[in-house]
Amino acid sequence: MRLGLALGYWGRGPSADHVPLAQEAERLGYHSVWTAESWGSDAFTPLTWIAAQTSTIKLGTAVAQMAARSPTTTAMHALTLDHLSGGRMMLGLGLSGPQVVEGWYGRPFPRSPLTATREYVDVVRQVLRRQGPVVSEGRFHSHPYRGEDGTGLGKALKSITHPLRPDLPVLLGAEGPKNVAQTTRIADGWLPLYWSPTRPDVYGPALEQLPPGFLVAPMARVQVCDDLAEGLLPVKSMLGFYIGGMGHGSRNFHADLMARMGYEEEARRIQQLFLEGRREEAVLAVPDAFADEISLVGPRERIAERLELWRKGPVTDLLALSPDRRSLRVLAELNA
Repeated sequence: MRLGLALGYWGRGPSADHVPLAQEAERLGYHSVWTAESWGSDAFTPLTWIAAQTSTIKLGTAVAQMAARSPTTTAMHALTLDHLSGGRMMLGLGLSGPQVVEGWYGRPFPRSPLTATREYVDVVRQVLRRQGPVVSEGRFHSHPYRGEDGTGLGKALKSITHPLRPDLPVLLGAEGPKNVAQTTRIADGWLPLYWSPTRPDVYGPALEQLPPGFLVAPMARVQVCDDLAEGLLPVKSMLGFYIGGMGHGSRNFHADLMARMGYEEEARRIQQLFLEGRREEAVLAVPDAFADEISLVGPRERIAERLELWRKGPVTDLLALSPDRRSLRVLAELNA
């Protein structure tokens, strides 16, 4: 099992720790470093900044939101950074949800998410393989554009720049069983949001026979500390926000996933509290047991014991959301 460093996205501003943490992860032998985006900082610019100040560590987006860019634009970002970094780019994509897609990006959330994702990945692959002009007559992605409001003058084009790697890895963030199953068919890897090593069945039967070389790369909070309850609090804060606020009360993929993992009543309670503006109560309503099973928190000995559960499953890459160098070092030592 390889290790990655997950940096997430910025809060009010850039973190001064991100580049030093990435450099330390590279020194410790971590395989990859990952950035993200929500509705603030983008995923590619910080990753480029990190690329310029590292030399060997792989560079991933976990995730770049599909609604933020056309698939050709995303492919341009990926092939450009792959060239500049000497072939270190890993493209992680995610569809996000209706609240973000319609509220922030100002476009309709696709009524057929599986189809939209499949078309998007196909166009990205066409750009990267550069075997001919990009042509797609999809329901959501049309190249050239043939809509009634177009000029009809669009021309199928092939990338001017030759991609460094036509097989640049494409990973998808997916939560529902059907989405996960499709991911194993059309992508090179999967980025689970919440991964419990004791509940792989939650994601459906697709994980039982994965394609050769397929990546399973979940994110998990990793923190070496003596006080378990205190160490779990950042995990609960994240869960409270995603389950309570990252989606509408009637449609929240993160809350649905928590429910499938055996915490349906708690998930709906967190949503209710968050939507009522009682955010602190929503965080405290997150069960310690749930926060604990999707993270690696506590004393070194406890993390070592729980790490064995992660090794036994299909996980190929553990992406550590880690706040300090000590935790990164301990994880590297335990995984050696």
